[in-house]
Amino acid sequence: MKKFSIITTKSAFLILLLFFLGNVFSQDKVQKIDEYIQKYNELGQFNGAVLVAEDGKILLSKGYGMADFENKIPNKQGTKFRLASVTKQFTATLIMQLVEKGKIKLDGKLSEYLAYYRKDIGDKITIHQILSHTSGISNYTDNAGFMQEEVKNKVTPKDFVLKYCSGELIFEPGTKWEYSNSGYFILGAVIEEVTGKTYEQNLQENIFTPLGMTNSGLENSDKTYENKAKGYISSFGEFKPARFLDMTIPFSAGSIYSTVEDMFRWDQALYGEKILSAASKEKMFSPVMNNYGYGWQIIEPTLKDDITKKVITHSGGIFGFTSLETRLVDDNKFVMILNNLENIGLNQLNNGIVSVLYGIEPLPPKKSAAEELAKLVNQKGIDAAIEEFYKIKENKDEYRVIEREMNQLGYIYLQGGKISEAVKVFKLNVELYPQSANVYDSYGEALAAAGDKENAIINYRKSIELDPANENGKQVLKKLENGK
Repeated sequence: MKKFSIITTKSAFLILLLFFLGNVFSQDKVQKIDEYIQKYNELGQFNGAVLVAEDGKILLSKGYGMADFENKIPNKQGTKFRLASVTKQFTATLIMQLVEKGKIKLDGKLSEYLAYYRKDIGDKITIHQILSHTSGISNYTDNAGFMQEEVKNKVTPKDFVLKYCSGELIFEPGTKWEYSNSGYFILGAVIEEVTGKTYEQNLQENIFTPLGMTNSGLENSDKTYENKAKGYISSFGEFKPARFLDMTIPFSAGSIYSTVEDMFRWDQALYGEKILSAASKEKMFSPVMNNYGYGWQIIEPTLKDDITKKVITHSGGIFGFTSLETRLVDDNKFVMILNNLENIGLNQLNNGIVSVLYGIEPLPPKKSAAEELAKLVNQKGIDAAIEEFYKIKENKDEYRVIEREMNQLGYIYLQGGKISEAVKVFKLNVELYPQSANVYDSYGEALAAAGDKENAIINYRKSIELDPANENGKQVLKKLENGK
């Protein structure tokens, strides 16, 4: 008995020591992640909340920056943010629940579930194709005119589907992949028709209430919400309130709000079968085309030493907010980033956090070359600023050059009436990213505003050549060619 007692005591000591060392390592990891996020916040490249978890336990849950700049209200772990397109995974889940109940078939035609949809197309498209973005339904958010003029107007799902989601197909269903907010809006309408309940009721009854996600819901623009972040647009050193968007517009493609901690509850539930069966999850998490399943992107990046990990993820972007969710399902690790800044990419921040989780030294945050260009334009004028920019972009250890940020700067000038500056920034972006359809489209828009119709046409044609699905570009090009 005595010998057994001694061994037990030693074992207990070793277990206690290992537990203590494990806690020290975890604390070091948490501190490193926290400091890393703070650097991004200090550079104006992140403002929101982050939750990091592994093995089902939260390592870090914290807010950074301001939920409300005007009233100096800080972000917290319980602050509510718009999820934007992260909403789509919840819509896909509701559809899969209805599949399990036998009320919807994945190979069923859209016309079977949405009688008011145009029959010629509804008879060709399956629910599977809409879920996987292979339906050929055009994306209403690609319509620049719509995004400028219509987003303030309250709509009903049926009216919106009929008016904005019922155009001609952009490709034969099942042959290509093209992201479509219209498709996921339609799925919300399908859910309402099949169940006889609103999309919001379905969310609450079948996901949020069962999982205790008490700080999540479908946003209504007529309501105010306690502890909800205001949305802002980052304008190179300034944070301006984002444009108004009536939340009936994104609907089942992007209108859910939540917190990082509610999203952790959601992540953990997906490991069990309370919400969906194993078979349904297997279907939802299997890539169909372009690494996309049903409401999720599924990738297997290499972390280090040829080690790959399965990642189930989705990002979101909407007026005033961006989001990024990362589920490392091989190791039960989870990163949720919610950001109340528009047009801010979160991939580099996310990759750094994941690196720390796996004991890899993260790439340090870098200054925005576009922001530095904006400062130089104010100080020296556009021509001298661009000349100096070429030197800045070579300093890759200190600055990052991102197409989206350069494009954003160009639009700040364009919308501010600084046409010459806009033209030159967009031209610079074309030089930097000659294979991007978007940069030619933007350059063409600025040239048209400057009255240079001939070169505007050339650039719109190039944009469409690189991206044949650029429907808005086609419409603008047609008007330019017809002299309108």
